Amino acid sequence: MVIRMKHTKGKRNRVRSHHALTAQKLGVCGHCAKPVQPHVMCKNCGYYGTRQVVDVLAKLNKKEKKQKEKEIQKKSN
Repeated sequence: MVIRMKHTKGKRNRVRSHHALTAQKLGVCGHCAKPVQPHVMCKNCGYYGTRQVVDVLAKLNKKEKKQKEKEIQKKSN
């Protein structure tokens, strides 16, 4: 099949001008002050806004749990 109407370089470039990638916008967690995506639970502390959704410490083993608790205490002081 033969192309009936060829697109010019200008038309091609105007179309492609909207294909650029943009940097992802990040907010700050209100509980632990880590960067977090908007409208997504914080993976560090398990909070969404002001309420706790997931208990992150329950999924860790004993050694990791102590380390995480120290880190949270250090941030809150």
